[in-house]
Amino acid sequence: MEAGHGFSVLDWAIILVYMAGMLVIGAVVSRRQNDTEEFFLGGRTMPAWAVALSVIASSLSAATFIGVPQMSFSGDLRYLSTYIGACLGGFVVAVFFVPPLYRAGTITIYGYLERRYGVAAKIAASALFLFGRLLSSGARLFMAGIGFALMWYGGTSPGELVPVIIVLGVVGTIYTVCGGIRAVIWTDTVQITVTVIAATAAVFFLLRSIPLPVPEIVAALRTAEGGDKLLLVDTSLSLSSPYTIWAGVFAMTVVTVSTHGVDHDMLQRVMSARSPLRGGMALAGSMLLTVPVVALFLGIGLLLHIYYARPDLMGAAAPADVLADTKDVFPQYVLWHIPSGLRGLIMAGLFASAMSTFDSAINAMASCLIADIYLPWLAWRGRRDGSTDGAKETHLAASRTAVALMGAGLTVFAVFAVYMQQSGNTRLIDFALGVMAFALAPLLGVFCAALFTRRGNAASMLLATAIGVVLVLLLQPWMFPAVRWEWSVGWPWHWVIVSPVCFLICIAGRPAPVRGTDGPEDAAC
Repeated sequence: MEAGHGFSVLDWAIILVYMAGMLVIGAVVSRRQNDTEEFFLGGRTMPAWAVALSVIASSLSAATFIGVPQMSFSGDLRYLSTYIGACLGGFVVAVFFVPPLYRAGTITIYGYLERRYGVAAKIAASALFLFGRLLSSGARLFMAGIGFALMWYGGTSPGELVPVIIVLGVVGTIYTVCGGIRAVIWTDTVQITVTVIAATAAVFFLLRSIPLPVPEIVAALRTAEGGDKLLLVDTSLSLSSPYTIWAGVFAMTVVTVSTHGVDHDMLQRVMSARSPLRGGMALAGSMLLTVPVVALFLGIGLLLHIYYARPDLMGAAAPADVLADTKDVFPQYVLWHIPSGLRGLIMAGLFASAMSTFDSAINAMASCLIADIYLPWLAWRGRRDGSTDGAKETHLAASRTAVALMGAGLTVFAVFAVYMQQSGNTRLIDFALGVMAFALAPLLGVFCAALFTRRGNAASMLLATAIGVVLVLLLQPWMFPAVRWEWSVGWPWHWVIVSPVCFLICIAGRPAPVRGTDGPEDAAC
């Protein structure tokens, strides 16, 4: 079973063929692009099953491929309990958020805020989304670089990670520039398939590598040093742990309503479905289908614990390589112990998980930059100068340029994340999920005010988002390493604290007139 470190010609061929395939899909789909709405929403003609697979692919990302095995390797299965709230939150979004936002007919979901609070609110929400997505998706691209740095260099020092991240960013940007949201959705369907096949193959080879029958593996995990590694439900009342059953049921419901209801990266593909009903069904279904995929990667981490941390059980089959950092555990196993050919397929799965998040992020960010910032500026300039610039070709070219700029921006932040994460001891999955709160927790409060009340205006909305960002910052203990935060709470509770505060601040403003036909009374129905 020892395959040895290093990539064979066959492995490289598989990776290169896969990358080329993604570029070809982007090139083929690009022939159907006629205007900005087609580029960003696919003409609202995408089938629900493809939308569902695309949502799964984007929500999993390299954080799942790399971070989830690390979590169960060093911990247990409590992370899976967060998907109770995730499924509940997905249902809430499908029923209460998707219909009014879909019917608004805007290119981005933040166009709805323009109808409620004016163009300044839309621009502010889009800017906040751009900032938050820069943080979270940049962190995920950094995680993808870990596996490829091990593949190319044999290590994960900053000097080895940075060039890998740049290459991944360039490839993902190229095919997204070509094909828009259609390329994102169709490549995501391929990429989630490759990711699941790769993970299943890894489980198969781990079971072959461990010289124990499955019942004995289960017994060893239940009696592992440090506690039961099959622990699924934690009933403790500690707010500092993000994976108690209370956080999983209550806090994660709020988090998911935010990540899937007010994050344009997720809702953009839902808005590309043929109707709000189909889009909502795709979103709710994707949450249910994500659970077994996450469980698969948690299982990989548990098996890797036996493989690397229990030489007493492995006996003569114990691996010779030393695991220096738990974040490298899955990529290191693949590179050292998976046979050639299959090794290339699994690394292609890592590339797939990385690109499925990267491509959707830069497309969503570009749509906000164009529809919510650039086009309003263009309209203002036209009113001021008495000129017009309504050429669809001009806007489409600007859209492609925006995608390229967002791809470059995410790549730069991923490089920055290399140094930021290494300065602390945060686990990868916590690092990736925690940074999302900066944008999405304030936006959730604002959207709830807009959708379900008649109150609020541009000033109260702007104040709510500003205070929300500051509150999230104050809840980050890693921002103040010299201070011991006795009252610190786990990242899912950040939403529970911040979003209601932002909601109350937003509705404190006097009502603004509704600009459109889909008012809050329609949204609440």
